[in-house]
Amino acid sequence: MYWTLELASYLSDAPWPATKDELIDYAIRTGAPLEVVENLQEIEDDEEIFESIRDIWPDYPDEEDFLWNEEEY
Repeated sequence: MYWTLELASYLSDAPWPATKDELIDYAIRTGAPLEVVENLQEIEDDEEIFESIRDIWPDYPDEEDFLWNEEEY
């Protein structure tokens, strides 16, 4: 299983919290690439509830990880 920012982004609007089967269904319905579905199928725990993409891919960046060119006034 491998994740990239592009692949994980297909799950950013998923209906969290969700189970593995719900995420697979969401990925298929939204037309995510086959790699996303395959990655989700490789998750071992079928009964676990995932609260966010970070539960699946802990390295998923959040807003704090991006450098914005914002000046404080």
